[in-house]
Amino acid sequence: MKITTTGSLGNVAQPLVKQLIAAGHEVTVITTKDDKASDIEGLGAKAAVGSISDASFLTRAFNGADAVYIMMPPSIGTSNFIQNIADAGQACADAIQAAGINRVVLLSSVGADAESGNGPIQGVHRVENIFRQLNDVDVTVIRSGFFYVNFLRDIPQIKSRNVFGNNYSGDIRLALTHPNDLASAIAEELQIKGDGFKVKYVVSDVATGDQLAALFGKAIGKPELTWTAVPDEQLKQGMLSAGMSAELVGLIIEMGQGVRNNLIMNDFFSTNGNVSGKVKLEQFANEFKSRYTLS
Repeated sequence: MKITTTGSLGNVAQPLVKQLIAAGHEVTVITTKDDKASDIEGLGAKAAVGSISDASFLTRAFNGADAVYIMMPPSIGTSNFIQNIADAGQACADAIQAAGINRVVLLSSVGADAESGNGPIQGVHRVENIFRQLNDVDVTVIRSGFFYVNFLRDIPQIKSRNVFGNNYSGDIRLALTHPNDLASAIAEELQIKGDGFKVKYVVSDVATGDQLAALFGKAIGKPELTWTAVPDEQLKQGMLSAGMSAELVGLIIEMGQGVRNNLIMNDFFSTNGNVSGKVKLEQFANEFKSRYTLS
């Protein structure tokens, strides 16, 4: 098959590209950065350098493909994040139709069923709706849980202040996903015929913040580590002082509030709550330990 992927060589895209090439497919990888081209070609894929918001470029990159994988960056530009993601989604949809693509896999997220109150996830909610309108295209939406690897960002705070947490309590169940499980699920979908517009969850494990703190604390030799429910304002000020934009900070705070009021995780747990991934948190704890030790 000829398959075009977005996401450059990120946490999900790199293992996905490796799997597709190992399976004998001809892969084109879209990246926004020229300096990634040699790494992409080193894997045996073709690099297409351009913007995911440029429908003309995307049409050329999609042309001749049997299937296309789409993922939206968590943020595009320096403001108007949600609209920018929706605009990029529309550019992708326009290119899919113009190139005559009939098989698409879209990476989405828990909470994308909600049209508001979900922070940055609102962007992929809008993209899901755009893709739902595609004509004669089989679309599989893969909704991921929160990425395991996002917890690696907490290492500096754990080291400096022994603080690990977010703006929701430690007793809330979280759907969590390892990128390798996403890559495997996406690769499988790209290689099979679709059936209209379908939504599938790929979740590797489920845990509360309290359970995560206990697991990671044990791994790094800090058994006293506990989950901290950080007040919204305190979390906001911390992110602002780190140089993040007020708009993005507001979206992240809103996402935590969405977890807190059961908006983000509700659809996953109420529909089936199926844990299909193979990489469990106990395995990831070793990666967390390694990164903690090296940082």
